Amino acid sequence: MAYTFRGGLRLEEHKNTRGKRIETLPPPKTVSIPLQQHIGAPCKPVVAVGDTVAVGQLIGDVGAGLFCPVHASVSGKVTAIEDKFAPMGNRVTNVVIENDFADTPDPSMQPFEKSLADATSEEIVSVIRRAGISGMGGATFPTYAKIESAIGKVDRIIINCAECEPFICANHRLMLEDPAAVVNGVKVLLKAVGVREAYLAVEDNKLDAANKLEPLVADSQMISVRILKTKYPQGDERQLIYSLTGKELPAGKLPADVGCVIFNVETCAAVFHAFAEGTPLIRRIVTVDGDCVRTPKNILAPIGASFGDLIEFCGGLKKTPKRVVSGGPMMGRAVWDPATTVMKGTSAVLVMSSAYENATGLPPACIRCGRCVRNCPMHLMPNYIAQFSRAKDYARAEQFGAMSCVECGTCSYNCPGHMETAHDIRIAKNEIRKAARNKK
Repeated sequence: MAYTFRGGLRLEEHKNTRGKRIETLPPPKTVSIPLQQHIGAPCKPVVAVGDTVAVGQLIGDVGAGLFCPVHASVSGKVTAIEDKFAPMGNRVTNVVIENDFADTPDPSMQPFEKSLADATSEEIVSVIRRAGISGMGGATFPTYAKIESAIGKVDRIIINCAECEPFICANHRLMLEDPAAVVNGVKVLLKAVGVREAYLAVEDNKLDAANKLEPLVADSQMISVRILKTKYPQGDERQLIYSLTGKELPAGKLPADVGCVIFNVETCAAVFHAFAEGTPLIRRIVTVDGDCVRTPKNILAPIGASFGDLIEFCGGLKKTPKRVVSGGPMMGRAVWDPATTVMKGTSAVLVMSSAYENATGLPPACIRCGRCVRNCPMHLMPNYIAQFSRAKDYARAEQFGAMSCVECGTCSYNCPGHMETAHDIRIAKNEIRKAARNKK
Protein backbone atom coordinates (compact mmCIF):
# COMPACT_ATOMS: atom_id res chain seq x y z
CA MET A 1 0.00 0.00 0.00
CA ALA A 2 1.34 3.44 -0.92
CA TYR A 3 0.53 6.87 0.40
CA THR A 4 0.98 10.03 -1.68
CA PHE A 5 2.89 12.63 0.29
CA ARG A 6 3.21 16.36 -0.27
CA GLY A 7 5.41 17.30 -3.21
CA GLY A 8 4.37 14.25 -5.24
CA LEU A 9 6.50 11.84 -3.22
CA ARG A 10 5.12 8.57 -2.00
CA LEU A 11 5.37 6.99 1.40
CA GLU A 12 5.51 3.25 1.01
CA GLU A 13 4.63 1.14 3.99
CA HIS A 14 7.93 -0.31 5.12
CA LYS A 15 7.24 -4.01 4.75
CA ASN A 16 10.71 -4.83 6.05
CA THR A 17 10.00 -2.92 9.25
CA ARG A 18 6.56 -4.48 9.59
CA GLY A 19 8.21 -7.87 9.24
CA LYS A 20 10.81 -7.24 11.93
CA ARG A 21 10.20 -8.66 15.36
CA ILE A 22 10.19 -6.47 18.43
CA GLU A 23 13.68 -6.06 19.87
CA THR A 24 14.39 -4.95 23.42
CA LEU A 25 16.49 -1.81 23.78
CA PRO A 26 19.70 -2.44 25.74
CA PRO A 27 19.40 -0.75 29.15
CA PRO A 28 20.25 2.95 28.73
CA LYS A 29 22.74 4.61 31.09
CA THR A 30 20.15 7.16 32.15
CA VAL A 31 16.45 7.76 31.66
CA SER A 32 14.66 11.09 31.90
CA ILE A 33 11.03 10.45 32.80
CA PRO A 34 8.49 13.26 32.27
CA LEU A 35 5.92 13.70 35.02
CA GLN A 36 3.19 14.62 32.55
CA GLN A 37 2.64 12.01 29.87
CA HIS A 38 -1.14 12.17 29.91
CA ILE A 39 -4.17 14.40 29.59
CA GLY A 40 -4.81 15.96 32.99
CA ALA A 41 -2.82 17.46 35.82
CA PRO A 42 0.97 17.03 35.81
CA CYS A 43 2.36 14.84 38.55
CA LYS A 44 4.59 16.10 41.31
CA PRO A 45 7.78 14.23 42.16
CA VAL A 46 7.55 11.96 45.21
CA VAL A 47 11.29 11.23 45.13
CA ALA A 48 14.26 13.52 45.66
CA VAL A 49 17.72 13.88 44.14
CA GLY A 50 19.96 11.23 45.70
CA ASP A 51 17.17 8.71 46.29
CA THR A 52 17.60 5.13 45.14
CA VAL A 53 14.62 3.83 43.19
CA ALA A 54 13.50 0.41 41.96
CA VAL A 55 11.85 -0.67 38.71
CA GLY A 56 8.14 0.12 38.93
CA GLN A 57 8.48 2.43 41.93
CA LEU A 58 6.14 5.41 42.06
CA ILE A 59 8.07 8.61 41.28
CA GLY A 60 5.27 11.03 40.36
CA ASP A 61 1.79 11.44 41.81
CA VAL A 62 -0.98 13.97 42.41
CA GLY A 63 -3.54 12.10 44.47
CA ALA A 64 -6.71 13.69 43.14
CA GLY A 65 -8.26 14.89 39.90
CA LEU A 66 -7.59 13.64 36.37
CA PHE A 67 -4.01 12.37 36.10
CA CYS A 68 -1.82 9.28 35.72
CA PRO A 69 0.88 8.35 38.22
CA VAL A 70 4.40 7.88 36.84
CA HIS A 71 6.82 5.08 37.72
CA ALA A 72 10.53 4.40 37.38
CA SER A 73 11.41 2.32 34.32
CA VAL A 74 14.87 1.35 35.61
CA SER A 75 16.45 0.95 39.02
CA GLY A 76 19.17 3.32 40.14
CA LYS A 77 19.81 6.74 41.61
CA VAL A 78 17.85 9.94 41.03
CA THR A 79 20.45 12.41 39.78
CA ALA A 80 18.25 15.37 38.83
CA ILE A 81 14.73 16.73 38.84
CA GLU A 82 14.55 19.32 36.08
CA ASP A 83 12.28 20.95 33.55
CA LYS A 84 12.65 19.95 29.88
CA PHE A 85 10.74 20.56 26.69
CA ALA A 86 8.32 17.79 25.74
CA PRO A 87 7.40 16.87 22.13
CA MET A 88 4.26 19.01 22.52
CA GLY A 89 6.49 22.06 23.01
CA ASN A 90 5.64 22.60 26.69
CA ARG A 91 8.07 22.42 29.59
CA VAL A 92 7.57 19.40 31.83
CA THR A 93 9.31 18.33 35.03
CA ASN A 94 11.49 15.25 34.48
CA VAL A 95 12.97 12.79 36.97
CA VAL A 96 16.42 11.75 35.75
CA ILE A 97 17.59 8.31 36.93
CA GLU A 98 21.11 6.90 36.55
CA ASN A 99 20.69 3.21 35.78
CA ASP A 100 22.46 0.77 38.12
CA PHE A 101 21.67 -2.10 35.69
CA ALA A 102 20.46 -4.25 38.59
CA ASP A 103 16.77 -4.19 37.47
CA THR A 104 15.71 -4.33 41.11
CA PRO A 105 11.90 -4.70 41.15
CA ASP A 106 9.77 -2.63 43.47
CA PRO A 107 7.91 -4.76 46.05
CA SER A 108 4.65 -3.09 45.04
CA MET A 109 4.62 -5.01 41.75
CA GLN A 110 2.36 -7.92 42.68
CA PRO A 111 -0.37 -9.73 40.69
CA PHE A 112 -3.95 -8.93 41.60
CA GLU A 113 -4.89 -11.33 44.38
CA LYS A 114 -8.31 -12.34 43.01
CA SER A 115 -9.34 -14.10 39.83
CA LEU A 116 -10.95 -11.96 37.14
CA ALA A 117 -14.31 -13.61 37.79
CA ASP A 118 -14.22 -12.51 41.43
CA ALA A 119 -12.89 -8.99 40.83
CA THR A 120 -15.21 -6.02 40.99
CA SER A 121 -15.19 -3.15 38.54
CA GLU A 122 -13.95 -0.78 41.25
CA GLU A 123 -11.04 -3.08 42.07
CA ILE A 124 -9.96 -3.37 38.42
CA VAL A 125 -10.20 0.39 37.93
CA SER A 126 -8.02 0.87 41.01
CA VAL A 127 -5.38 -1.50 39.60
CA ILE A 128 -5.34 0.34 36.27
CA ARG A 129 -5.17 3.71 37.97
CA ARG A 130 -2.25 2.71 40.18
CA ALA A 131 -0.44 1.30 37.13
CA GLY A 132 -0.49 4.71 35.45
CA ILE A 133 -2.00 3.42 32.22
CA SER A 134 -3.07 6.03 29.70
CA GLY A 135 -4.19 5.67 26.10
CA MET A 136 -1.19 4.49 24.08
CA GLY A 137 -2.51 5.43 20.66
CA GLY A 138 -1.46 9.05 21.08
CA ALA A 139 -4.32 10.74 22.93
CA THR A 140 -2.97 9.63 26.36
CA PHE A 141 -6.31 9.95 28.16
CA PRO A 142 -6.11 8.16 31.54
CA THR A 143 -7.55 4.68 31.04
CA TYR A 144 -9.13 4.44 34.50
CA ALA A 145 -11.08 7.67 33.85
CA LYS A 146 -12.27 6.40 30.48
CA ILE A 147 -13.56 3.23 32.13
CA GLU A 148 -15.32 5.15 34.89
CA SER A 149 -17.01 7.45 32.36
CA ALA A 150 -18.23 4.45 30.34
CA ILE A 151 -19.74 2.34 33.12
CA GLY A 152 -23.50 2.18 32.74
CA LYS A 153 -23.43 4.24 29.52
CA VAL A 154 -22.07 1.90 26.86
CA ASP A 155 -23.01 -1.49 25.48
CA ARG A 156 -19.82 -2.39 23.63
CA ILE A 157 -16.06 -1.93 23.64
CA ILE A 158 -14.09 -1.24 20.47
CA ILE A 159 -10.39 -2.10 20.39
CA ASN A 160 -8.54 0.10 17.92
CA CYS A 161 -6.19 -2.21 16.04
CA ALA A 162 -6.16 -0.06 12.88
CA GLU A 163 -2.81 1.75 13.27
CA CYS A 164 -3.54 3.51 10.01
CA GLU A 165 -0.64 5.98 9.73
CA PRO A 166 2.25 5.11 7.40
CA PHE A 167 5.45 3.68 8.90
CA ILE A 168 4.01 2.85 12.35
CA CYS A 169 3.72 -0.86 13.04
CA ALA A 170 4.16 -1.15 16.82
CA ASN A 171 0.60 -2.35 17.39
CA HIS A 172 0.81 -4.70 14.41
CA ARG A 173 3.88 -6.42 15.81
CA LEU A 174 2.27 -6.68 19.26
CA MET A 175 -0.74 -8.47 17.78
CA LEU A 176 1.55 -10.86 15.91
CA GLU A 177 3.93 -11.60 18.77
CA ASP A 178 1.75 -11.44 21.88
CA PRO A 179 -1.91 -11.67 20.84
CA ALA A 180 -2.82 -13.41 24.11
CA ALA A 181 -1.89 -10.32 26.14
CA VAL A 182 -4.17 -8.23 23.92
CA VAL A 183 -7.14 -10.61 24.21
CA ASN A 184 -6.68 -11.08 27.95
CA GLY A 185 -6.55 -7.31 28.37
CA VAL A 186 -9.85 -7.05 26.50
CA LYS A 187 -11.38 -9.55 28.94
CA VAL A 188 -10.24 -7.41 31.87
CA LEU A 189 -11.75 -4.32 30.27
CA LEU A 190 -15.06 -6.10 29.59
CA LYS A 191 -15.26 -7.00 33.27
CA ALA A 192 -14.32 -3.47 34.33
CA VAL A 193 -16.85 -1.70 32.08
CA GLY A 194 -19.55 -4.29 32.70
CA VAL A 195 -20.50 -5.07 29.09
CA ARG A 196 -20.56 -8.30 27.11
CA GLU A 197 -19.48 -7.26 23.62
CA ALA A 198 -16.09 -6.23 22.27
CA TYR A 199 -14.85 -5.74 18.71
CA LEU A 200 -11.21 -6.08 17.72
CA ALA A 201 -11.15 -3.69 14.74
CA VAL A 202 -8.35 -4.73 12.35
CA GLU A 203 -7.68 -3.21 8.93
CA ASP A 204 -7.54 -5.61 5.98
CA ASN A 205 -3.83 -4.93 5.40
CA LYS A 206 -3.14 -6.70 8.71
CA LEU A 207 -4.90 -10.01 8.07
CA ASP A 208 -1.91 -11.86 9.52
CA ALA A 209 -2.65 -10.16 12.85
CA ALA A 210 -6.35 -11.01 12.54
CA ASN A 211 -5.37 -14.63 11.96
CA LYS A 212 -3.44 -14.59 15.25
CA LEU A 213 -6.32 -13.07 17.20
CA GLU A 214 -9.23 -15.07 15.80
CA PRO A 215 -8.28 -18.49 17.28
CA LEU A 216 -8.02 -16.88 20.72
CA VAL A 217 -11.59 -15.56 20.57
CA ALA A 218 -13.17 -18.37 18.56
CA ASP A 219 -14.93 -19.78 21.64
CA SER A 220 -15.90 -16.39 23.03
CA GLN A 221 -19.43 -15.09 22.72
CA MET A 222 -18.30 -11.63 23.76
CA ILE A 223 -15.19 -10.86 21.68
CA SER A 224 -15.03 -10.87 17.88
CA VAL A 225 -12.56 -9.74 15.24
CA ARG A 226 -13.94 -7.25 12.72
CA ILE A 227 -12.08 -6.58 9.47
CA LEU A 228 -12.16 -2.99 8.21
CA LYS A 229 -11.17 -1.45 4.91
CA THR A 230 -7.67 -0.01 4.95
CA LYS A 231 -7.94 3.74 4.71
CA TYR A 232 -6.80 6.84 6.53
CA PRO A 233 -7.86 7.94 9.14
CA GLN A 234 -9.64 4.67 9.92
CA GLY A 235 -8.14 4.70 13.41
CA ASP A 236 -9.98 7.88 14.41
CA GLU A 237 -12.70 7.07 16.91
CA ARG A 238 -15.45 8.61 14.77
CA GLN A 239 -14.44 6.61 11.71
CA LEU A 240 -14.19 3.41 13.75
CA ILE A 241 -17.63 3.86 15.27
CA TYR A 242 -19.23 4.59 11.91
CA SER A 243 -17.49 1.67 10.17
CA LEU A 244 -18.52 -0.81 12.87
CA THR A 245 -21.97 0.43 13.91
CA GLY A 246 -23.16 2.83 11.22
CA LYS A 247 -23.62 5.51 13.89
CA GLU A 248 -22.27 9.02 13.37
CA LEU A 249 -20.74 10.70 16.40
CA PRO A 250 -22.08 14.29 16.53
CA ALA A 251 -19.66 17.17 17.00
CA GLY A 252 -18.88 17.77 20.65
CA LYS A 253 -20.08 14.31 21.70
CA LEU A 254 -18.10 11.41 23.12
CA PRO A 255 -18.18 7.75 21.99
CA ALA A 256 -20.16 6.92 25.14
CA ASP A 257 -22.99 9.09 23.76
CA VAL A 258 -23.51 6.46 21.04
CA GLY A 259 -22.92 3.48 23.34
CA CYS A 260 -19.23 2.82 22.64
CA VAL A 261 -15.89 3.12 24.41
CA ILE A 262 -12.60 2.72 22.53
CA PHE A 263 -9.23 1.46 23.74
CA ASN A 264 -5.93 1.09 21.90
CA VAL A 265 -4.55 -2.40 21.36
CA GLU A 266 -1.32 -1.71 23.29
CA THR A 267 -3.36 -0.25 26.12
CA CYS A 268 -5.14 -3.61 26.36
CA ALA A 269 -1.83 -5.43 26.77
CA ALA A 270 -0.74 -2.93 29.43
CA VAL A 271 -3.99 -3.53 31.33
CA PHE A 272 -3.41 -7.29 31.26
CA HIS A 273 0.17 -6.97 32.56
CA ALA A 274 -0.98 -4.65 35.35
CA PHE A 275 -3.72 -7.07 36.42
CA ALA A 276 -1.81 -10.35 36.01
CA GLU A 277 1.69 -9.23 37.04
CA GLY A 278 1.30 -5.93 38.85
CA THR A 279 3.52 -4.20 36.27
CA PRO A 280 2.86 -0.48 35.82
CA LEU A 281 3.24 1.21 32.46
CA ILE A 282 7.02 1.59 32.32
CA ARG A 283 7.84 0.55 28.75
CA ARG A 284 6.26 0.56 25.32
CA ILE A 285 6.86 -0.50 21.71
CA VAL A 286 8.25 2.19 19.40
CA THR A 287 8.72 1.98 15.63
CA VAL A 288 11.97 3.69 14.58
CA ASP A 289 11.98 4.34 10.84
CA GLY A 290 12.56 6.87 8.08
CA ASP A 291 14.97 7.09 5.17
CA CYS A 292 17.79 8.34 7.43
CA VAL A 293 17.73 5.35 9.80
CA ARG A 294 20.30 2.72 8.92
CA THR A 295 18.35 -0.31 10.21
CA PRO A 296 14.70 0.46 11.06
CA LYS A 297 13.39 -1.54 14.00
CA ASN A 298 10.43 -2.08 16.31
CA ILE A 299 11.83 -1.54 19.79
CA LEU A 300 10.53 -2.29 23.28
CA ALA A 301 11.91 0.73 25.12
CA PRO A 302 11.72 1.90 28.73
CA ILE A 303 9.80 5.11 29.34
CA GLY A 304 12.39 7.86 29.58
CA ALA A 305 14.89 6.44 27.08
CA SER A 306 16.06 9.10 24.64
CA PHE A 307 15.35 9.16 20.92
CA GLY A 308 19.12 9.16 20.50
CA ASP A 309 19.33 5.82 22.37
CA LEU A 310 16.79 4.30 20.00
CA ILE A 311 18.46 5.65 16.87
CA GLU A 312 21.87 4.40 18.02
CA PHE A 313 20.36 0.93 18.58
CA CYS A 314 19.21 1.05 14.95
CA GLY A 315 22.78 1.55 13.75
CA GLY A 316 22.69 5.32 13.65
CA LEU A 317 21.94 7.45 10.62
CA LYS A 318 22.92 6.92 7.00
CA LYS A 319 21.76 10.35 5.76
CA THR A 320 21.72 13.88 7.07
CA PRO A 321 18.33 14.31 8.75
CA LYS A 322 16.06 17.20 7.94
CA ARG A 323 13.35 16.37 10.45
CA VAL A 324 12.81 14.09 13.43
CA VAL A 325 9.16 13.32 14.13
CA SER A 326 7.63 11.95 17.31
CA GLY A 327 4.73 9.85 16.05
CA GLY A 328 3.58 9.25 12.50
CA PRO A 329 4.12 11.43 9.41
CA MET A 330 0.50 12.58 9.42
CA MET A 331 -0.19 13.45 13.06
CA GLY A 332 3.28 13.41 14.60
CA ARG A 333 5.20 16.41 15.86
CA ALA A 334 8.67 17.52 14.88
CA VAL A 335 11.21 17.54 17.70
CA TRP A 336 14.49 19.40 17.78
CA ASP A 337 16.48 17.52 20.41
CA PRO A 338 17.69 13.88 20.20
CA ALA A 339 17.53 13.86 24.01
CA THR A 340 13.72 13.96 23.70
CA THR A 341 12.45 10.94 25.61
CA VAL A 342 10.03 8.11 24.98
CA MET A 343 6.70 8.70 26.71
CA LYS A 344 3.55 6.62 27.14
CA GLY A 345 2.12 8.01 23.90
CA THR A 346 5.26 7.68 21.75
CA SER A 347 4.34 5.23 19.00
CA ALA A 348 7.16 6.03 16.58
CA VAL A 349 10.33 8.01 15.98
CA LEU A 350 10.80 8.93 12.32
CA VAL A 351 14.00 10.46 10.97
CA MET A 352 13.52 11.92 7.48
CA SER A 353 15.80 13.64 5.00
CA SER A 354 15.04 16.67 2.85
CA ALA A 355 13.55 14.28 0.25
CA TYR A 356 10.32 14.42 2.25
CA GLU A 357 10.13 18.21 2.19
CA ASN A 358 8.36 20.44 -0.34
CA ALA A 359 9.76 19.11 -3.63
CA THR A 360 9.20 22.36 -5.58
CA GLY A 361 10.93 24.65 -3.12
CA LEU A 362 8.21 27.23 -3.71
CA PRO A 363 6.56 29.04 -0.79
CA PRO A 364 3.20 27.65 0.39
CA ALA A 365 0.18 29.08 -1.42
CA CYS A 366 -3.53 28.23 -1.31
CA ILE A 367 -4.75 27.78 -4.89
CA ARG A 368 -8.42 27.40 -3.88
CA CYS A 369 -8.64 23.85 -5.23
CA GLY A 370 -10.86 22.61 -2.40
CA ARG A 371 -9.01 19.33 -1.88
CA CYS A 372 -8.75 19.96 1.86
CA VAL A 373 -12.54 20.38 2.05
CA ARG A 374 -13.26 17.37 -0.13
CA ASN A 375 -10.98 15.07 1.86
CA CYS A 376 -11.75 16.23 5.41
CA PRO A 377 -13.19 13.24 7.33
CA MET A 378 -15.01 15.64 9.66
CA HIS A 379 -16.70 17.52 6.77
CA LEU A 380 -15.13 20.82 7.80
CA MET A 381 -13.73 23.66 5.70
CA PRO A 382 -10.09 23.50 6.79
CA ASN A 383 -9.05 26.27 4.39
CA TYR A 384 -11.24 28.84 6.16
CA ILE A 385 -10.32 27.67 9.66
CA ALA A 386 -6.61 27.91 8.80
CA GLN A 387 -7.11 31.34 7.22
CA PHE A 388 -8.80 32.65 10.37
CA SER A 389 -6.03 31.11 12.47
CA ARG A 390 -3.32 32.89 10.49
CA ALA A 391 -5.28 36.14 10.95
CA LYS A 392 -5.48 35.39 14.71
CA ASP A 393 -9.28 35.50 14.46
CA TYR A 394 -9.75 32.49 16.69
CA ALA A 395 -13.39 33.25 17.44
CA ARG A 396 -14.26 32.85 13.76
CA ALA A 397 -12.11 29.73 13.55
CA GLU A 398 -14.17 28.28 16.39
CA GLN A 399 -17.41 29.21 14.60
CA PHE A 400 -16.21 27.24 11.58
CA GLY A 401 -15.69 24.11 13.72
CA ALA A 402 -12.00 24.25 14.62
CA MET A 403 -12.60 22.21 17.78
CA SER A 404 -14.12 19.39 15.73
CA CYS A 405 -10.84 18.93 13.84
CA VAL A 406 -9.19 15.61 14.73
CA GLU A 407 -5.78 16.84 13.50
CA CYS A 408 -5.45 13.92 11.09
CA GLY A 409 -3.38 16.02 8.69
CA THR A 410 -5.36 14.98 5.63
CA CYS A 411 -5.78 18.63 4.58
CA SER A 412 -2.03 19.29 4.52
CA TYR A 413 -1.38 15.87 3.00
CA ASN A 414 -3.59 16.55 -0.02
CA CYS A 415 -2.60 20.20 -0.56
CA PRO A 416 -0.83 20.81 -3.90
CA GLY A 417 0.13 24.27 -2.62
CA HIS A 418 1.98 22.78 0.39
CA MET A 419 -0.06 24.76 2.92
CA GLU A 420 0.48 23.72 6.55
CA THR A 421 -3.26 23.77 7.14
CA ALA A 422 -3.28 21.22 9.95
CA HIS A 423 -0.58 23.16 11.80
CA ASP A 424 -2.58 26.39 11.53
CA ILE A 425 -5.72 24.67 12.84
CA ARG A 426 -3.77 23.15 15.72
CA ILE A 427 -2.63 26.64 16.72
CA ALA A 428 -6.23 27.87 16.61
CA LYS A 429 -7.39 25.01 18.84
CA ASN A 430 -4.67 25.75 21.39
CA GLU A 431 -5.64 29.43 21.48
CA ILE A 432 -9.34 28.59 21.84
CA ARG A 433 -8.58 26.28 24.77
CA LYS A 434 -6.38 28.96 26.34
CA ALA A 435 -9.16 31.54 26.05
CA ALA A 436 -11.65 29.11 27.64
CA ARG A 437 -9.30 28.52 30.59
CA ASN A 438 -8.80 32.24 31.10
CA LYS A 439 -12.57 32.74 31.34
CA LYS A 440 -12.84 30.37 34.30
